[in-house]
Amino acid sequence: MIIAGILIGLLAGVLGAILGLGGGVVVVPALEFIAPRLGHDLRIQEAIAISQIGVLAVGIASTAGYLKRNLIQMRTGYLLSPYTVLGGAVGSVLGLVLPAAYVALVFALLLLYSAYTLIKGMKRVETGRDKPSPYVVPAMGFAGIMAGLLGIGGGTVQVPVMNLMLGLPIREAIATSTFIMGITATGNALVYQAAGLLDARVACAIALGILVGARLGANLQQRIPAQQLKLFFSLLLIYTAGNLIWKYWL
Repeated sequence: MIIAGILIGLLAGVLGAILGLGGGVVVVPALEFIAPRLGHDLRIQEAIAISQIGVLAVGIASTAGYLKRNLIQMRTGYLLSPYTVLGGAVGSVLGLVLPAAYVALVFALLLLYSAYTLIKGMKRVETGRDKPSPYVVPAMGFAGIMAGLLGIGGGTVQVPVMNLMLGLPIREAIATSTFIMGITATGNALVYQAAGLLDARVACAIALGILVGARLGANLQQRIPAQQLKLFFSLLLIYTAGNLIWKYWL
């Protein structure tokens, strides 16, 4: 299972770096389907707990690079991170008490949304707003809840919020979201660890694979046609969402 964890982390890191997706979108479904075939009985809540460590690894590694390029809006990150941390704690508790079928359904819907945004593209704002939207704080809290509940980084919500509602340029929004993501994942991981759901060995293997995969993905990003990858990965997300719904609901 350790080797499988490293390979899953590699895939999550490469795709995350190339496509700008959080590793949890890959890690949780992969663990959910691969672990039973390797004789490792893993509930979806345990996969989400493991994914939190992967998200933390991505946050630490990526933040260092973004800091060197001066892309992180530190003041914005410090001001918004308490809301994502609080939301993450709420989401993590929900992940512990909600039936696995409902968690799987929410995750499947997130996968479908991610596929949609990849295919259609995201509206990007490169100029600042005169006044931030009043919905920034609740939106960031919602991002935290999704991160805690589903084991994702929360960037699928945070980046559009900071780009569209705050007017941060897209690169700065991604960098600041990554910084916030690492802070949020730390709290989420502690909640799942306290509940006894975190398999530290598999989590470390996933994190190692992600750290290596992210570097490979960054190098491959300029060589592989992004549109083809986005289409292929969108189809993979749709297929995975369908399998989750079939397994837990049909």
